[in-house]
This record gives sequence, structure tokens and C-alpha cells, in this order.
Amino acid sequence: MPNLLNKPIHILGVGGIGTAVGWALAREGYSVILVDKNPAKRIEGKKNGLTVVGLGTQTASFMSFDDSIAPTKGFILLCTKTYDNPEVLARLHEDAFLVPIQNGFDPELGQRNHACEGIASFVSECQRDQPVTRITRPGSLHIGARRSITADEQAEIMALAIALGKAKLFPVELVPDIRPYKATKLMYNAAISPLAAMAGVDNGELLTGKLAKSLFFALLLENYAILQHARISLARIGPFHPDTVSCILHTPWLPAMMAMFFRPSLRGTYCSMAPDIQVEHARTEIDAYTGYLIRLAGNSFCPLSRATFALIEKITSEGLKPQYQYLQDLADNLPEGVLT
Repeated sequence: MPNLLNKPIHILGVGGIGTAVGWALAREGYSVILVDKNPAKRIEGKKNGLTVVGLGTQTASFMSFDDSIAPTKGFILLCTKTYDNPEVLARLHEDAFLVPIQNGFDPELGQRNHACEGIASFVSECQRDQPVTRITRPGSLHIGARRSITADEQAEIMALAIALGKAKLFPVELVPDIRPYKATKLMYNAAISPLAAMAGVDNGELLTGKLAKSLFFALLLENYAILQHARISLARIGPFHPDTVSCILHTPWLPAMMAMFFRPSLRGTYCSMAPDIQVEHARTEIDAYTGYLIRLAGNSFCPLSRATFALIEKITSEGLKPQYQYLQDLADNLPEGVLT
């Protein structure tokens, strides 16, 4: 099995996921180089290291994107937002061992021939100008192939999974095919992130008010229907398989019970779109979330996804501030019968 201690591990993007995986690897003595655009975050990282709140600090190297040389050896963990991918991918060699750990589906990334990807079901909230993160919701890191792989590639993927799991910051699950996990994470992200971001609330509040719950559950069902229509396989992330979630949401009395069950685990957690939508000239991952689902749907009926996409685009293009009223605006512009 490959010895990762002899290879540098570059982590591109020092957000919640990048900080968490960098901390886990650095804690176990691996050579970690973190690359980020934010000069304040790099300065703080060089001075004080990587921190996971409650678990301590680890030392690692920091570089800017402008100063970094595209590595040809070792692993490259791509932890940027998808809207930063074009600039990053343009600088990477095609034969680099690239391992994206991102949310959403980026068409340009999808065209590359990388062997594997990672999907995080835990939530890690990083400070904007410091490599300091807080695990706000526990979960696993799934790692697996995205295409047919060679024996050498399988050995590399296994070595990375073992390395990431040593620190026990999060469970690491090595799966034979990452694509069903990525699709399931999209089903949830494309329901949670746009609604929580436009309303300016934490994820748990989507399971509190009647309107927020109705929109959230309707988006989950619409996302599930789009993925089923496209014949995309789904996997279980969390306590229920998406097929079970669909059955629950179609049963009259079960959604309310489901909301009560999940509300405590989501309370205080944030969506990755939230910090983006709150800044001037905001860019978000809405195209990699809802936009991807709309393209999958083609001419199929998906009114809530289309309305959600349009409202997020309006908010960002006009520099509007998040507010709860947007949920009502969204509901008011839906065809009759979409919300029950």
C-alpha cells in the first residue's frame, strides 16, 4: 500500500471541509500544504495553524493560489466551492491524483478523468478569515471511485481513506461507487441550502415553521423525483435511504414526526451557501445544486426548483439581503397544488 508520509497532500480551499481534512491529516503527521486565496486566512494559518474547535490546533504549510505550483505528485484534495473550479482546474495537470470533496455537480469537473471523489455528510463551519472550524453536525466522509479504476488507483484510494480516518475526527467510509452518495447529498443540499440561505436562517429553522417545512419537504420530493426520472442511483446518507424519505413524506402524519426527529440535529448548523449570499456581488453554488437538477429534468415539471433558482439569482444579482419573507414570495409564485 502506498506510503502517504512520503508524498505531499495539497488541499485546495481552506473552508469547513478543507480545514477539517487538513487538521485530520496534519494530526497524524502527514505532509499537508493548504492553498487558499484569502490572505488573512493564510497569515493566520501560518501563525497559529489549523484549529478544530474543542480539539486543538495542528501545524501545516499555507500557500496562495498565485504562488502555488501545480503539484504532480501526491494527492490533491479539491475543497473549493464549485464556482472556483474553472480557475483551479486550469492550473492542474490532467494526470494529477485529484480527489474533489465538494457539494454539487460541476460540468467541467465532471469531464475530467479523476478516479475518485469524497462526499462529507458532516457539517463543518469555518471562520471566514481564519482556518478555525467547528463541527456543527457529525457525519461521515465517504470516499469511492467515480469510474472503473485500476488496482493501483484502488490502492491509492484505500491509503487516503485510511489516512483520513486515523484522527477519528469523522468516520471514513470507503465505498465502491461514490456517485450514488454524491447524488443523495445533492438531493438534500438543493433543498436545504437555497431555502436557508435566502431566508437567513439556520438549517434547523426549516423544520420549525409551517411554511418553511412545506417548502423544504416539497423540494426534497421534487429533487428525489428528478433523480429518479433520470435513473440516477441513490445511497443512504444518514438514518434513511432516499426511498424511505420519499415514503415518509408521502404519508400524511409522518412528516411532522420526521421534522421533530431531525430538528435537534440541524439546529445551529449552517448551509454552505449562507456566507456567500450575504456578501456584495455574491456568487453561490446554486447552478451546481438546483441548476444541475433543472438540467437533469429537461422539460419535466419541476416548478419549485425553477422558482428557487430564479429567486436566488434575483437576490444575488440585485445584492439583496436574506429575509424570511422570501419563503412566502417563493410560495406565492408557485402553481396551485405544488405545496400541500
